[in-house]
Amino acid sequence: MTVPPATHGGSSFDTAVALMRAHRWRGEVSVTEIPSPQRIAPYAAAISAEVAVDGDEVGSGRLVLLHDPAGNDAWDGTSRLVSYARADVDLDMVTDPLLAEVGWGWLTEALEQRHAAHTAASGTVTAVSSRCFGGMQDEPDRAEIEIRASWTPLIDDWTQLEAHLNAWQDLLCLTAGLPPLPEGVVLLTPRIGSTRGR
Repeated sequence: MTVPPATHGGSSFDTAVALMRAHRWRGEVSVTEIPSPQRIAPYAAAISAEVAVDGDEVGSGRLVLLHDPAGNDAWDGTSRLVSYARADVDLDMVTDPLLAEVGWGWLTEALEQRHAAHTAASGTVTAVSSRCFGGMQDEPDRAEIEIRASWTPLIDDWTQLEAHLNAWQDLLCLTAGLPPLPEGVVLLTPRIGSTRGR
């Protein structure tokens, strides 16, 4: 990931990228760097993640950090986090009229629990089911939930981005049916780009 320096709260955007690279993820979460969007903001960094249990993927997601030192009225700030999380769910969950509210609650609660100060949160929660026919009729019915969201982190220094990374991890795991790790639990996972969960 190559990004030019940009000042923010006395530290450069390179610091934010370094924090994303060095963040320690829980064992079920495997994170890699991916190309970031080039035209939305002067500076951007992106990661993708897979959540796996016993070798089986149970969820996935992406997180993009955007930064414009001049500020962006739509963001109500100079930085924006854009998140996507998805996971398969039980078929009967898709018919629950409260599923969308619950899914959005996973995000807001994760941000609150991690003390990740933010503003201007927005997004969508989509739950869909699919049934196969014809030559695919032997495939099982499937249902999934997708949570697309963005929010503006209220930070004075890039080191405060850590709380938002932890909140995003909690969102991924909650979406995939895993509870967040209790406070004080030591993560034994390596860093971005390394083998995890072994």
